Amino acid sequence: MGKRRLDDAIKQIDHPIEVTYRCFELDPTMQRDIKENMYELLAKKYGMSIAQAKANTQNMVQMAKEIGLDYQMDTLILTNTFDAHRVTMYAKTQGLMKEMTERILRAYFTESKHIGDHETLTELAVEVGLNREAVEKMLSSDEMADAVRTDEQTAQKYRITGVPFFLINKKYALTGAQPTEVIVQALKKIISEDELTLLNNQDGATCDDDGCQIPKE
Repeated sequence: MGKRRLDDAIKQIDHPIEVTYRCFELDPTMQRDIKENMYELLAKKYGMSIAQAKANTQNMVQMAKEIGLDYQMDTLILTNTFDAHRVTMYAKTQGLMKEMTERILRAYFTESKHIGDHETLTELAVEVGLNREAVEKMLSSDEMADAVRTDEQTAQKYRITGVPFFLINKKYALTGAQPTEVIVQALKKIISEDELTLLNNQDGATCDDDGCQIPKE
């Protein structure tokens, strides 16, 4: 949801913006195969009833629907996401990180696919244009694990404890799934503050690759 709102905000900004996705696990201790469903896990974690967990989740489902996302929380399959992150980092080396990220998110939230399962991840990777054999080889090894852990260590340095978290120019931050208009306002403010302000007139000598131009008196 945070990603979709960021995408919508960037479309409203007349300025080049480069987005890089980083790895972050909400629960690195989670197993690959989980018997509990989302509601049972939330009820256990926050000490609430199943009914309360469903009601709270429904609010998020409605928010997602308002921006064109279809969250199927009843059938969502909980799992450890470390290998899914490894696939996205491999996709990054092939110039397909954006496509891979979007595909995994849709598979998880909308299609109720098991994104901890290697066969499932491989099929998703092939769909976005990655080589099947290369992905299978990567998943069967520890390849890209260090890249994922490096991102997670960076998150710790910035004291990031939840997602979405938007770090802009390494010094501005937006936390949570902020409304699109809030993200637009923040981006415009940052862009305006980062624009170069000329403190002198144009009468000084200037140099570039073609040489120097000396102003005439």
